[in-house]
Amino acid sequence: MQNLRGSSELSQSNALFADYSVRLSALMADTDWSPVSALAEEFLDCWKTGRQIFIAGNGGSAGNAIHLANDFVYGISKKPGSGLRIHALPANSAVLTCLANDEGYDKIFSLQLAVQARPDDVLIVLSGSGNSPNILVALDEAKRIGMKSYGILGYTGGKALGMVDVPIHFNIDDMQISEDMQLIVGHMIMQWLYTQRDQVSN
Repeated sequence: MQNLRGSSELSQSNALFADYSVRLSALMADTDWSPVSALAEEFLDCWKTGRQIFIAGNGGSAGNAIHLANDFVYGISKKPGSGLRIHALPANSAVLTCLANDEGYDKIFSLQLAVQARPDDVLIVLSGSGNSPNILVALDEAKRIGMKSYGILGYTGGKALGMVDVPIHFNIDDMQISEDMQLIVGHMIMQWLYTQRDQVSN
């Protein structure tokens, strides 16, 4: 009896995993990759010119922002001193808790940009819903500064869809697949930049 129940549970999990992979594969097969190419070219220009890139996100998207910042600091070249000037805005817990406590959680990214960012720098927002207040406030601040903005967004894209300069929108009502696509886009660009590393002198 135990074995039969175990076999049934295994069958159910296999079906769920197969369904997840089908939905992820279908989304990728139906994607227009031209906005990702635009972001890749922006990254390459930032690498050549020294412009800074900032990445913001909450929760799992915050983890992805930190992960990708690591990849672009080191993984695109693996040559000491050669990498993108990229900053994950969720990375410093002391800064985050200070700003959240003193100014409000909706300003934890925008106030960092106000100090560190310059005109022509780049902001990338990672968001499933596209409606997180701190993401929207950061986009407003980026526009005030004169930054270029990109968004890797899920669901309907939310308010951020109309605020970013270049949206990379995956129209799927699934937070986990939305977050998967953030890393997939980042890893695609990372591997492409590695093939371009000889163009960069630093």
